[in-house]
Amino acid sequence: MINRRTFTKAVGLGVGATAVTAVSTGTASAALASASSGSSGSKGPGGTGGKAPVIPTIAPGTHTTFSDLKQVRAGVLDIGYAETGPKHGPVAILLHGWPYDIHSFVDVAPLLADAGYRVIVPYLRGHGSTTFLSPATARNAQQSAIALDIIAMMDSLHIRKAVVAGFDWGSRTADIMAALWPERVKALVSTSGYLITNVAAQKNPLPPKAEQIWWYQYYFATDRGQTAMQTPADRNALCRLVWDDVSPTWAFDDATFNRTAAAFDNPDYAAIVIHNYRWRLGLADGERRYDRYEQLLAAKPTIAVPTITIDPALDPFIASTDGTGYRNFFTGPYDHRVFTAIGHDAPQEAPTAFAQAVVDADHM
Repeated sequence: MINRRTFTKAVGLGVGATAVTAVSTGTASAALASASSGSSGSKGPGGTGGKAPVIPTIAPGTHTTFSDLKQVRAGVLDIGYAETGPKHGPVAILLHGWPYDIHSFVDVAPLLADAGYRVIVPYLRGHGSTTFLSPATARNAQQSAIALDIIAMMDSLHIRKAVVAGFDWGSRTADIMAALWPERVKALVSTSGYLITNVAAQKNPLPPKAEQIWWYQYYFATDRGQTAMQTPADRNALCRLVWDDVSPTWAFDDATFNRTAAAFDNPDYAAIVIHNYRWRLGLADGERRYDRYEQLLAAKPTIAVPTITIDPALDPFIASTDGTGYRNFFTGPYDHRVFTAIGHDAPQEAPTAFAQAVVDADHM
């Protein structure tokens, strides 16, 4: 039997909550039942007082496209991103994971825009229309590099502070931003809790059943796995298999997957994905320019900004859904929620509940 607490610490998923909010989705909607963690008080939007608006319920898949796609030069990248909502509204930045893209937030973004937010959804490096400015730049996907991409994007767009929310790679990136640059993060929504990677800890073996869950990481450590990611048909088949495995109740169709799979055609996609997983396992080097940030992250910094963590109950990567394994890393206003009957791609499977979490975090 897997020791779930040991499993959580070992894989760097983080170390929950004093209370749980249950979220259940039916075939057409997400029903939200809120509960306070008892560790946070309601301060209103930006600490100015006021009650969080209630996000209207929509069926997942109501929206399929983003109407406004833009590009901005930021740091070492030309970042592609979707934007919606009032130009001068409070900013919400939504960060996707792997193997996904901005369409994970295709329903969440308009809900937040209707609530008055300027919503920005960037393609992470190696995805979609985000490209490197120089062919000489290392195709590096270590965690601090990705977080610095988003900070650079905020600088280029003259965004001083934003609510930041994500899942998978996006949660990790948001956690790092909140830990190292808290002055830039108004509030945080982190699916799966504290995901800052501890490379040293990941050298320790897990129980075999737990190792099985991460099969693709070990596949990517081989030349064979790298070749698969460089071959479009094999790559898409692998990514779709991951979708099926990690979201067992999500009845997505071919069109939904194909809209996201288009982002995998980026010429740097394979290099970025392979480097990310090899670096996490200590099998690939990072760049010296990021050493100081990685040293800070290795110390497991706490996060003090207002935070809501989410555990999707059917996500196989979640060792447990009570959040107790990572609760101590969040020292500010805090709440924890469980999305019942939901898998790994929480924002796309439960957009109403995810958007509500963003709004609620902003009002803590």
